[in-house]
Amino acid sequence: MSLKSMKAPRRVLLIVTRRIGDVLLTTPLLHALRQAWPEAAIDVLVFRNTEGVLHGNPDIREIITVPEHPGVWRHLQLFLRLFRRYDLALSTLTGDKPTLYAWVAGKRRIGLLAQERKQRWKRRLLSQTVAFDNLGTHTVLMNLKLATALGIAPSYAVSASWTPQDAAQLAAVLPFDTDVEPYAVLHVYPKFAYKTWHVQGWVDLAHWLKARGLRVLLTGSQDADELAYVDQICKQLPPDSISLAGRLNLSQSACLLSRAKLYVGPDTVMTHIAAAVGAPTVALFGPSNPVKWGPWPQGYAQPQNPYRLRGTQRVANVILLQGAGDCVPCMEEGCERHVRSLSDCLQKLSSQEVIAAAQSLLEK
Repeated sequence: MSLKSMKAPRRVLLIVTRRIGDVLLTTPLLHALRQAWPEAAIDVLVFRNTEGVLHGNPDIREIITVPEHPGVWRHLQLFLRLFRRYDLALSTLTGDKPTLYAWVAGKRRIGLLAQERKQRWKRRLLSQTVAFDNLGTHTVLMNLKLATALGIAPSYAVSASWTPQDAAQLAAVLPFDTDVEPYAVLHVYPKFAYKTWHVQGWVDLAHWLKARGLRVLLTGSQDADELAYVDQICKQLPPDSISLAGRLNLSQSACLLSRAKLYVGPDTVMTHIAAAVGAPTVALFGPSNPVKWGPWPQGYAQPQNPYRLRGTQRVANVILLQGAGDCVPCMEEGCERHVRSLSDCLQKLSSQEVIAAAQSLLEK
């Protein structure tokens, strides 16, 4: 059943119960929905603690959160709250739970569907499905295929928002005026070890940036391991370097990045935010698939993938710097195949290569 001919819905639910980066990369689809149906109430269902990346987004009426592992009672409460409340529910994920949430919530449902025999039963829960490509289509473009299926025009801008209050709180945290003193932002700690660059590289890069007249700021979450790692590196940096780890929310971080002369980071949500707000961005990629997960450059508005699978490449404000090796990108969890293992392609990425990429962006 095609949904292209359906009348404008009054209530829409977008379901993206996954990681923060997945949530951020739905914002082009959200804006497409808003442009097509300006009077609709558009809500989003996400995992608890991922909603911060949508703070201040003007396309959303309400953000509904659910624990990542809710019990039976919590699920029942959610189902009762959602049941047929929406004229249209969209799932950007192929998993069982997101598809079930769409079926519960929407009078009409559309979702991504993996092309595997064992997944066919989900067709019965959805009014319309879109074939999911997990390798050769960027996540932004994959999400926008739902817009195409609905017959609405795409919107390509990834949105990382902040409020005047966020800007004021950022100014209160920083001991200098961001309009006067230039700075670079380094995000040194990814969620998973296999995306990690080496400590010496960060130290060399920070001292080079300081020699170029840029103050160095480090970002990070409140996670105890991350705070310890950032502190370890910060002790080896120029004296006026500042660790902001655990001190900013995602909206305040977006504001910070929008004024940065340079950003360098691994495959994390912070790198996606930096690219989205227009910061000159060096993205350090090893095992990750850049076709699917490369940071969407600001101003890139084409229906083709921004990046190819292999090689260092530059698109708009982003240099995607890929580690070397015939196996890259392996799309595995490090060389030992678990989230705590390291990746040789990133561990062997030299300071000089990253500095050269940074210099290229700064000179432009």
